[in-house]
Amino acid sequence: MTTYFAPSLFRASMLLLVGGLAFPCHAENWGHWRGPDGNAVSDSANPPTQFNHSENLRWKTPIPGRGSGSPIVWGDDVFVVSAIPVSGGEIPKHQFVLFCFNRKTGGERWRRVAVEATPHQETHSTNGFASASPVTDGNYVYASFGSRGLYCYTMTGDLVWKRTDFPPMTTRNGFGEGSSPTLVGNRLIMPWDHEGQSKLYSLDSSTGATIWEINRDEPTNWATPLVVEHLGQLEIIMNGENFARAYDFESGAELWRCAGQTQRPAASPVYRNGVVYIASGFRGSYLGAFRVAGRGDLQGTANVLWTIERDTPDIASPLLSEDRLYFYKARAGLLTCVDATSGKPHYNAQRIRGLDNIYASPVAAGGHVYLSDRDGTVVVIKDSPRLEIVATNELGETIDATPAPVDEELFIRGEKHLFCFSR
Repeated sequence: MTTYFAPSLFRASMLLLVGGLAFPCHAENWGHWRGPDGNAVSDSANPPTQFNHSENLRWKTPIPGRGSGSPIVWGDDVFVVSAIPVSGGEIPKHQFVLFCFNRKTGGERWRRVAVEATPHQETHSTNGFASASPVTDGNYVYASFGSRGLYCYTMTGDLVWKRTDFPPMTTRNGFGEGSSPTLVGNRLIMPWDHEGQSKLYSLDSSTGATIWEINRDEPTNWATPLVVEHLGQLEIIMNGENFARAYDFESGAELWRCAGQTQRPAASPVYRNGVVYIASGFRGSYLGAFRVAGRGDLQGTANVLWTIERDTPDIASPLLSEDRLYFYKARAGLLTCVDATSGKPHYNAQRIRGLDNIYASPVAAGGHVYLSDRDGTVVVIKDSPRLEIVATNELGETIDATPAPVDEELFIRGEKHLFCFSR
């Protein structure tokens, strides 16, 4: 199944060509941390709104080590990554591991140590060394450990190929790595923005071979690429401190750019009806709505539909559900919802009680939006123009990873456990 860009005729054809070979008996899969269309929305899932360690808990499984990569779900498998320290020292040696869990029971099906290595650079106290989310198309599963390499496995855990020849990243202030690869058709789009020579790679997903690579004049950036289709052409949308940009999927040629983002972006783009929304919120605020049909420098043109220059998100990415665009103010539990067409607010920077320190991105399913913070609180609100809190749930451990709603279940990767909540 091809995922990670907005529904289109291209997506439908790829579903027939790829997904028909191994489509499981579930309403939907969640093969990427942003879900089937990259907007963090499930059109079919209906998970519970109230849950904790005793209510609606289907299972809870401990995960050794540390990782903020989000869980992905395909069929009866749930995949997560972790970095497990195996030695002492200022920067310990770690095992970089991909886990596969049984979706029904939470039992471990298999684990694979991709590599055992000592990271070349420290990371932020809130970040680990396994921050990129895995990705799958139901045929293979891919785990990126950044400077420690990119690994491709079969769904039963056999190593197919690996790439360990990428140049080591040197991230801003030693904050660590975290951008995830994006899988579309037979291509993996791999971001590589850091304080050295930044790049964007297009790789053959079956072999790992480089199809093209381009240099980017961008410093450290933790955003994940979004691939969209417009009028038959695929575009790769990338955030960036210097410019938000689009690249041609086939060649890597730059299609358009627009300045305005803030320092060291982390939020990933979202897309709907020919318009992409790109935001950043560290030492400044900016969110822009850009027509993907534009070409060249979009600044000051009609291809910039509207901009917002206050209360925009830092770490967490926006959520686009129908015509509602949700986002936090920086890392605070202050939520804004605007009309995606006009940019006009339904409500602006509203305090959500129980949310204080935000890293995980919001997700939508079953008419609700799920909001989580680093204190282990998950607040559920109505997915509507009016702010209405439905439930506040406490898990008791840090949540940095974005939850995955699939069918009647919600998968949450906490600091120490993987949780499955179910109706």
